[in-house]
Amino acid sequence: MSTINGGVSFWYATDGLPAPREPLPGDATADVVIVGGGYTGLWTAYYLKKAAPSLDVAVLESRFCGYGASGRNGGWLYNGIAGRDRYAELHGRDSAARLQEAMNDTVGEVVRVASEESIDADIHQGGVLEVAYTPAQLGRLKDFVATEAAFGEKDRLLLGARETAERIRVAGAVGSTWTPHGARIHPVKLVKGLATAAEGLGVRVYESTPVTEIRPGHAVTPYGTVRAPYVLRCTEGFTASLKGQRRAWLPMNSSMIATEPLGPEVWDAIGWAGRETLGDMAHAYMYAQRTADDRIALGGRGVPYRFGSRTDNDGRTQASTVSALREVLVRFFPQLAGVRVSHAWSGVLGVPRDWCASVSLDRATGLGWAGGYVGSGVATANLAGRTLRDLVRRDAGEAGDTDLTALPWVDHKVRLWEPEPLRWVGVRGMYAAYRGADRRELSRPAARTDRVARLADRIAGRH
Repeated sequence: MSTINGGVSFWYATDGLPAPREPLPGDATADVVIVGGGYTGLWTAYYLKKAAPSLDVAVLESRFCGYGASGRNGGWLYNGIAGRDRYAELHGRDSAARLQEAMNDTVGEVVRVASEESIDADIHQGGVLEVAYTPAQLGRLKDFVATEAAFGEKDRLLLGARETAERIRVAGAVGSTWTPHGARIHPVKLVKGLATAAEGLGVRVYESTPVTEIRPGHAVTPYGTVRAPYVLRCTEGFTASLKGQRRAWLPMNSSMIATEPLGPEVWDAIGWAGRETLGDMAHAYMYAQRTADDRIALGGRGVPYRFGSRTDNDGRTQASTVSALREVLVRFFPQLAGVRVSHAWSGVLGVPRDWCASVSLDRATGLGWAGGYVGSGVATANLAGRTLRDLVRRDAGEAGDTDLTALPWVDHKVRLWEPEPLRWVGVRGMYAAYRGADRRELSRPAARTDRVARLADRIAGRH
């Protein structure tokens, strides 16, 4: 049986596409209009209606809720946030530590709401295990653990080779780190449940309604214009498709594969009884989970960027990317060499030029936005939604400043990406450098991170 490639994602293949909602019927008004029906837009709508039930909130989605990264991601609900080190440089370590603490709490907040709203998203709080399998990776892992401790994480563990194998038997792993601030989820079950919960509160959700332009007080679509005092852009990797936003956030591609269900004898050999989410310390890193139906879903960058900020065709990914991800799978678990890859898919995530996630509301125009999660959006979108709620309510005079509006990522500004072909050359070159560095660290083990990777980090603005 051949691999199913595309179809949006494996998650939709197993849970089914949602029943379509109606498009916008014509010109309309609202108190708040949200562009984008993924996690960020839906969490924002949900929390706004919970805080102010009389508020008229409309969501405009170009395809269907969860069509983008929210329905295609690796199912990592964890406490990582893009740009924390940069925010420490700009605003001080204490401020960045408060942002990290908020992210730690966000994992529990998502689990709480899912339970409260009876959303069965296959959530399992097994934490996050990140492994090292070269001396250079182990050095980076130890530095990472020290940095996390400096930002206030008190319950992260540094594990040796034997302790790592007791959790998951990754071939050649020489160490790992584990944090409890993480959970495995089924992304589509979460986004479907969240959309239903928002509608239950009275949020109007219009699908098959692409927004072509956002301007103060207006969200313009082919079917009509929605006028509202607040227009919130929650489009993440699809932001470049909006008028005037082509260079704002770069749509970075990430691809995934899922195996066929694995039998008990395979799991006896691999371990993974705790169902932790699994990552590594490579420069071109991988991410994986043990699904509720006992498959391994594993992802990585593949072809990182398409010229002109183009996005994929319903999740279809290149055969070479599927082969590369399968190689990662077998490198981690050699006993899976003969296992069939049942599904492959891809999606895009939003990357700002300085790799910093942010949330903002312009008081002069009523335009707001959140995103730039750089692949850490499952939990971060929830924090962003609550923060946008507080910013809108503060601006409307319904509430004052909160702990969330004081976080350092609020109102962060970043310069635009370079025009083409410079950004295509730059991004493709950066990931070629990272892959080359990973190969050299594997073939010529050394305790120091490859110098080409360090140079790529500095040029990209990641550190």
